Amino acid sequence: MKIAFQMDPIGDVDINADSSFRLAEEAQLRGHSLFFYSPDKLAYQEGRITARGHDFTVQRVQGDHAELGPEVEVNLADFDVIWLRQDPPFDMHYITSTHLLDRLKGQALVVNDPFWVRNYPEKLMVLDFPDLTPPTTIARDLDTIKAFKEKHGDVILKPLYGNGGAGVFRLDAEDRNLTSLHELFTGFSREPLIVQKFLPAVSKGDKRVILVDGEAVGAINRIPAKGETRSNMHVGGRPEKVGLTDRDLEICAAIGPLLKEKGQVFVGIDVIGEYLTEINVTSPTGIQELERFDGENIAGKIWEAIEGRLT
Repeated sequence: MKIAFQMDPIGDVDINADSSFRLAEEAQLRGHSLFFYSPDKLAYQEGRITARGHDFTVQRVQGDHAELGPEVEVNLADFDVIWLRQDPPFDMHYITSTHLLDRLKGQALVVNDPFWVRNYPEKLMVLDFPDLTPPTTIARDLDTIKAFKEKHGDVILKPLYGNGGAGVFRLDAEDRNLTSLHELFTGFSREPLIVQKFLPAVSKGDKRVILVDGEAVGAINRIPAKGETRSNMHVGGRPEKVGLTDRDLEICAAIGPLLKEKGQVFVGIDVIGEYLTEINVTSPTGIQELERFDGENIAGKIWEAIEGRLT
């Protein structure tokens, strides 16, 4: 198959952690040809969805892990699979790319389905499952956020469309910084904020469960660094081996059919204690850590699901 990756610069990735690199590596092992382009090279040209990028091959040598061919312009309708893999922020640039890729429906398989990536961003999709999530409010209005904090005392405040743990604050019952943080966020962004009841179980880890075509295939636990509330690996969280609990499986059984129906082939959900906190569909991570802990070829399972959708 001809595979295109829409992603951030491949030369900058950590080959021992990056899920896009692992997906490309597995595709190459399966005999597929690879093409890379960055989101800013995506275009609509008189009825065609095009991209300027490079054929490439990968090898597991950091710093020499991607060999790129000369830049060429391609018609993305000529590809079998296109991976939507650039990292957030989930801004208008990102949203526009989903609109353009959505025009390839019926010509190429875009993973994850861009229509539902656009309509189900990670911190909003969970709203369909209020019985699985901690108490949550999404608002820009300060009085609404204050009322939520007064009710629940200890809360987490974060940007609605952030990622990687950036801009996440814990405000306990004695904290006096809510108004200042609200001023900070609303001073540079028109987006709402999301506020959730703090879950003390995060001290034991924030579990990343990976689902392939709606089925749970395993999990890793991410332990916050000392003095940190955030457990994201981007900010020093430590991954450790962990199994799936009955509650994890209950959560996956509840959300899995919707993910599969909406073309979300590779998804990473976040579970703290008994609660689902995020459903990551834009550019989920965790494949390589899970493969090392469990000894399973998770990237292979993802490609099998994709190949199954094309037969």
